[in-house]
Amino acid sequence: MNLIRSIPNLSTIHGPLHLAIGVFDGVHPGHQAVIEHALADARTAGGQAVVVTFDPHPQRVIRPEAAPLLLTCTRHKIDLLRDLGVAHLLLVHFDHEFSRTAPEDFVRALAASSRPLKGIVVGREWTFGRDRAGNVVMLKKLGRELGFTVVTIPPVTFGEQTVSSTAIRQALQNSDLDMASRLLGRPFSVLGVVEHGDHLGAKLGFPTANLDTRCEQFPPDGVYAVTATFGGNVLPGVVNVGVRPTISSGTGTRKIEVHLLDFRGGIYGEEVEVVFHERLRGEEKFDGLESLRAQIRRDIARTREVLSARGWAIPMGA
Repeated sequence: MNLIRSIPNLSTIHGPLHLAIGVFDGVHPGHQAVIEHALADARTAGGQAVVVTFDPHPQRVIRPEAAPLLLTCTRHKIDLLRDLGVAHLLLVHFDHEFSRTAPEDFVRALAASSRPLKGIVVGREWTFGRDRAGNVVMLKKLGRELGFTVVTIPPVTFGEQTVSSTAIRQALQNSDLDMASRLLGRPFSVLGVVEHGDHLGAKLGFPTANLDTRCEQFPPDGVYAVTATFGGNVLPGVVNVGVRPTISSGTGTRKIEVHLLDFRGGIYGEEVEVVFHERLRGEEKFDGLESLRAQIRRDIARTREVLSARGWAIPMGA
């Protein structure tokens, strides 16, 4: 993927350009509909499709107290966009200075840097620019003036539920992984880098990988059956999300720790995507390490059952 980080660098991409613009947190089917329309336009009319998105999330700068928890960190978003077939990505750094950009100036900058700008695709309710003063009506007016087309994509629905990042966050908060996955169009997952922890899992006989992740919206604290992808490998595992109350008395930092079944290699520094398949139980405080160890064995056995039932070839040993 060709990743550029400033609007003027659009000029390095051979046009005409078809831009898909949005925050795209989660890259759910509604976002995909916007992006795939731009990709299709580029194939049909000629030229290149470019996804335009922002880092950090604009609300993190404009209203940090009300900013949503991220479903996907920027690195994860980039990977998901690449999987959709996106070849060019403009990642605009969103800071206080950029937030003061008038909507007309933002669009004119895109047009001036494209060689040429052929079309823009956005969601039907998209707003942009200083004070979110820009809207689709303004965008179409600028398109007529500057010579590009504007396509607006209606919301995607699943049954009677409109697909949105907000709805996905709510499903995760409700421990409804099935609904979150349906709305996402894929199983919910997080991307992180394995970092050193306190190695307590190894002392218990169940070594764990501690994930440093930049996403923020997790399912509720508890234990989950998962699969983990890294270095071309896909392995089954058990994840604990929470503060480990047996160890920390409930006062520790919230962590994501994954125990990979039947794996004894070292993966420190590896980038790992953890896919959540089913919640096994809530996080509990046990009366000692032996009780915790016994429960982990039961969690592992249950994980093998869950993943086997979902079509994974999982050995059923302890």
